[in-house]
Amino acid sequence: MNQDVALQVFFELHSNLPREGPGNLAATRRALSFIPPLPETASILDLGCGPGMQTLHLASLTVGHITAIDIHQPYLDQLSVTIAAQGLGDRITVANQDMGNLDWPDHSVDLIWAEGSAYILEFANALRQWRSLLKPGGHLAVSEVSWLRPNPSDAARQFWQEEYPGMQTVSKNLVIAQAAGYFPLAHFVLPEAAWWDHYYTPLSERLVALRETYANNEDAIAVIDLHDREIDLYRHHSHDYGYVFYILKVDEHYDPNGSFPA
Repeated sequence: MNQDVALQVFFELHSNLPREGPGNLAATRRALSFIPPLPETASILDLGCGPGMQTLHLASLTVGHITAIDIHQPYLDQLSVTIAAQGLGDRITVANQDMGNLDWPDHSVDLIWAEGSAYILEFANALRQWRSLLKPGGHLAVSEVSWLRPNPSDAARQFWQEEYPGMQTVSKNLVIAQAAGYFPLAHFVLPEAAWWDHYYTPLSERLVALRETYANNEDAIAVIDLHDREIDLYRHHSHDYGYVFYILKVDEHYDPNGSFPA
């Protein structure tokens, strides 16, 4: 496959979508409900913010200052326009940084928010890397695609083995969180509407349009087919897997040299 064509089509598919993954205002509000009220001076990092729908939700539901971080500048440009239009420049700053190599002081952040982005680093690695940024007693809210059943369908297992072989069950992710130095406060599965309303439905419409545009380009059609396959898989196998919000607190008694069950 021509990788330049694949990337071009990928970003055409994802350009100016409302979201870059499952989520909605209700899920963001519910996740925040498990976290004590933040101080007026709170520092919040939204890692892998994408076009920033959840960033705007956070601004409406919290106090303090939010830094929205992503490595894809067009997403940040899209968010910056919205921030200016809504007069939120004093509440939200955007920054183009690699969330796996953040230029941020240790123990300086009250809340890290990561909706659907930890998988890029793999869940366990992301949690380990980000913990040092949090203040004692700080919180991490992260949504992660997770197995909901111990024996998922062959179709679901095959797809995710190809796309995200590090995907784990909910119980395993809770163990991973504890081993990385967090105390799990709560977790919940995102409803199916959080997949469709702002993500899969607009993405499906984009797929139809680009399938016509690239009808004679095999490499482009392969990218489009993969997205169609993913959407169709969720349509038929949503009972096997889903996005799970994990709300975690820094465990101040954590001993990184101690043992923890695998």
